[in-house]
Amino acid sequence: MLLAGAVIMPVGGASADPADSSDPVPPTSGPQAADLVPGIPLTLLPLSEMDTPDQALPPKVYKPTRAEEAVEPRDAPEEAYDRVEYVDPMDSFGDVTCSEETGLRQREVERWLKRPVDGEQSKGDCKAIRAFQKKYRIKPAIGYAGPVTWATMQLVGARKNPNAAKKCPVRAYRVACVDLDRQIAWVQHGKGGVVFGPVPIRSGRTGYGTRNGWHAVYWRHKNHVSSLYKSPMPYSQFFSGGQAFHGVYGSLYTPVGSRGCVNMTLKDSRKLWGLLKKGDRVYVWGHRQEQ
Repeated sequence: MLLAGAVIMPVGGASADPADSSDPVPPTSGPQAADLVPGIPLTLLPLSEMDTPDQALPPKVYKPTRAEEAVEPRDAPEEAYDRVEYVDPMDSFGDVTCSEETGLRQREVERWLKRPVDGEQSKGDCKAIRAFQKKYRIKPAIGYAGPVTWATMQLVGARKNPNAAKKCPVRAYRVACVDLDRQIAWVQHGKGGVVFGPVPIRSGRTGYGTRNGWHAVYWRHKNHVSSLYKSPMPYSQFFSGGQAFHGVYGSLYTPVGSRGCVNMTLKDSRKLWGLLKKGDRVYVWGHRQEQ
């Protein structure tokens, strides 16, 4: 949310084959240097396409003092990460037990619940959706098949094996995997499998997309404040220009995405901070679907 992204892909972007053992070498710091578009000189690229805020003004890298690193970011309010489904005003203001509205993610939710997939809300659909919403504390639990319910289903479905589709490359070293399609992230390490996550994320919005492909963590700053947007970015781990993993103090389930960063809850960003190190690899793929 806090730092802008770009729609340009560096070498080894979304088209990179996860099975390819020759990983592209990411830059060691700052923007993507001179390899933004393979084969096209930077002088021929329109500035509007390449000079996005986080590439033009990446964070100033320095070594934080021990005193600075000793300060832990403040905790988020308890209600900050509540799963709140935005519903029709008639449902939200009335004493509604079961919504009759067809949700924005009706078909996906029906398929996940193994209901008849017709894209139309029914009493049976509502009952099944409500049961799921109550179990995972989605508010209001009135059976509306919205984006928050669908996002929660994707997270729950990924818990056993987030890399079942083998879209994130398995390597002998740690790889932080960022799945923009499902809006989840995890870390895997060779034969040891998943060592963190999957956890929910919020990635870049349209026009500020989180850049696909191979990257590497090049700078870590526990108490970073965005130089572009003046907003706190606790537990920041930068991997592409101004794009970083970091915690946020609000909901991840918003209709509009971040400005390129991979947003996480404070709890998850703190755990990831304790796991990743400078130089660890990051692999990003997919595309965030705006609500």
